[in-house]
Order: sequence, then C-alpha cells, then structure tokens
Amino acid sequence: MLRKWHIGVALGAIMAIGGTASASADDIYIPLICKGFQHQFWQSVKAGAEEVAKANNVKMTFEGPETEAMVDKQIDMLSAALAKKPAAIGFAALDSKAAIPLLKKAQAANIPIIAFDSGVDSDIPVTTCRTDSVASAALAADKMAEAIGDAGEVAVIVHDQTSRTGIDRRDGFLDEMKTKHPNIKIVSVQYGAGDHLKSAEIAKADLQANPNLKGIFGANEGSAEGAAIGVKESGKKVVLIGYDSGKEQMDAIRSGLMLGAITQNPVGIGKCTVESALKALKGEKLPPVVDTGFYWYDKTNMDDPKIAADLYN
Repeated sequence: MLRKWHIGVALGAIMAIGGTASASADDIYIPLICKGFQHQFWQSVKAGAEEVAKANNVKMTFEGPETEAMVDKQIDMLSAALAKKPAAIGFAALDSKAAIPLLKKAQAANIPIIAFDSGVDSDIPVTTCRTDSVASAALAADKMAEAIGDAGEVAVIVHDQTSRTGIDRRDGFLDEMKTKHPNIKIVSVQYGAGDHLKSAEIAKADLQANPNLKGIFGANEGSAEGAAIGVKESGKKVVLIGYDSGKEQMDAIRSGLMLGAITQNPVGIGKCTVESALKALKGEKLPPVVDTGFYWYDKTNMDDPKIAADLYN
C-alpha cells in the first residue's frame, strides 16, 4: 500500500500521464540517480525524463557520480535522496546488489523504486525501464560473426561485472557466440570501468597478446570508444563493434574504424522512468520490465531518421 500522502497526491494532483498535474511542482518530488555523467547517453536519458516531468508539473532532479566506477558515491546519493522523503525514486544501479539495503528502506517507507537502464537483484523495484541487454548483445555477436567469417579470435571489453547491463551484455555476447558461433574463440574478457583511456589500454594489450585477433566488442560507450582509440594507436586491422552512441563512436563508424554498434533508446528510457513513477503513485500495476528497444546501426543506416533519433552526440 502507498502512504496516504502519496495516494492523495496521486489521485488528487496527477491527472494523467502526458497531462498536467494540478498541484504545484513541490508536491511531487522524484529524484533520478544514474550511473554517471562521463557519457552522453545519460544526458539523453535526462532529457527524456525532464520532458515528462515538465509536462506533469513534477519536481525532478537527475544526478550521478562523476564516473561509473564510483559505486560508494552512488550509494551515498541514494541515501541522501531517501532522506528527502521523495514521492518515488528512479535508480540505475552501478552494483546490482550493493544498493539493496537502502532499497529495502525505501520499500518500508512505501517509496516506489523505478529501476532504469540497469536493474538490481531484487524484486523491490516496481518496474525496470531498460533495453534488453542480453538480446542486444547477442545481435552484436551475430554481427561480429558475420563480419569475421564466423571463425577466429575475439576479445570483449566490458564496463563492469557488477551492474546488470555489464553482466547481461557480457553474457549475451558470450552465450550467443558459444551457442551459434562455436568456431569463434573468445580469448579475453576485460573490464575498463567504462573509461575510454583504460579501455584503450586493454585493447592495445589484447592486440599485443593475441596477434591473430579478428575482432573486439566494446559493451558500452566508453568501452567502445576506448577500443577504437587502442586499435587506431596500434595500427592494426580488426573488426570493432560497439554499444551506445556518442560523437567519437559515430565518427569511428563513419570513418570505417568501427563496423557498427547497438544503440539504445535513452530518451525513451528517461520518459519511461518518470511515467512509471507517476503510474505507481496512482496505484497502477506495472509490468516487471518495460523494454525500451534497441537498434543495430552502421554507416549504411545511421542517417535513417528512425535510427538517428536514438543516436546522440
């Protein structure tokens, strides 16, 4: 059950998703805590969330640590948000387990948690707005296999092994290769914390250690950008496939340095998070997961309006 205050706000102040609430913005406060601000992806998520918040007269804040390696700082941000007694919270976990004690406190206080982008290992969130990371990474594996002749050595650079996106994109890629492309050997799986400089060093080390390497998959924006930097600096030729968007990655695809990448729908993720919070406050039942979709893009289709709408600089 929601707190009476929340029910009153939801029924008396919120008219309809996409409409305008009759209460002042101070009546409904929804903080969103993301994974970090080092990638343009999060700015696009923020833009989508702000659009829905403004349309519904909701006070929304959007924050995250400086980098996606700062799990402790993100937990501190979640604790500070809880202390403000918000109507609901949007949370993109850097660590799928570390935040659970605080999420239990939110649940005890009847504060709905909306997970976005990266879920947690718990049923506490009333829903999760995200891309299907397993399916999208499997598509990346299929594209890699096609590009290297369905045989050879491939390396993988992942942002982390604690978030659901890191785990699911890694496993989605690896499992697809094992199941459908048995002649491809994964020679390295390394973690670069989503940092393009660390990921570049990993890519160069992979190329040095594996002279027959045919491809590298970078599982998020920083991983992919770093892989591109490492390959360019090494002067070697391999097939690069990335994930997410951003100017550097898009430039690498246009130049031919990178074959292509998976893009999410970051604006849609932001919209879904605030919309879902408002629905939860109205007492509506939400599905466990809202799949916000993904696309493969390369230089042949990245200017297609349907694809371009989900690419960001």
